[in-house]
Amino acid sequence: MGEANRWERVYLVRHGETEWNVQGRRQGQLDSPLTPTGIAQARAHAAALRGEAVDGVFTSPLGRARATADIIAQELGLTVVVIDDLAEVHHGHFAGLSTQDIELRYPGQWARRAADKYRWRFPGGESYADADGRAGRALASVSKYPARRPVIVAHEMIGRLLHGHLLGLGPDEALAIGQSNDVIAVVDPRARTRRELRARR
Repeated sequence: MGEANRWERVYLVRHGETEWNVQGRRQGQLDSPLTPTGIAQARAHAAALRGEAVDGVFTSPLGRARATADIIAQELGLTVVVIDDLAEVHHGHFAGLSTQDIELRYPGQWARRAADKYRWRFPGGESYADADGRAGRALASVSKYPARRPVIVAHEMIGRLLHGHLLGLGPDEALAIGQSNDVIAVVDPRARTRRELRARR
C-alpha cells in the first residue's frame, strides 16, 4: 500500500492479557479489564520500545487496547491517538461466549468457519473479509500523521489483517499469523519483513 512506504517501521502490539482471555471467552467488540499480567505486559512493551525511536502511538477504541496504549504512551512520553477502525473483528452473538458455549448453542459453526475462514461471518457480526477494509482504512488514517515509526495497539484478529496490508500478504497467509499478548511485531513495510520484539519482565 502506498502510505506504508513512508514508514520506517510499524510496531504492532496486541493488547495485554484480559480477564476474558484467561477465561477463554471471546471478546470481539465487547470488553474485559486487563489482568495484572496484562498490565505488566504493557509496561514490558514500553520498556522494549524505548530504544526504537517510536514517534507515535495509535490504538483501537476498545478499553483493553486503550489501557495498553495509555501505559505505553505514558512511559514513552507520547500522546495516544484513537483510530476507530482498529476495533477488533465484531464477534456478533459469539461475543462473551467460550468455545464450549458456542458449540452447544451454534452446533457446526466452527466446521463451516474452517471451510472458508476469511469469508465466514460471525452470526450478527463480521467476517475477516468485512473487517479487511477497516484494517486498510485504519492504516490510511495512521498515515495522515507525521509518525515514521508508529506503534499500533489493536487485537489478534484485526492484527492479522494489518499484517496482511503491511506485508502484502494474501488472506490465507495473513490469517496464519499469530501474535501473543507479550510480543511486539516489528514490520518493515518497505522490505516486507517481520520480526518479533519481546521484553523481559
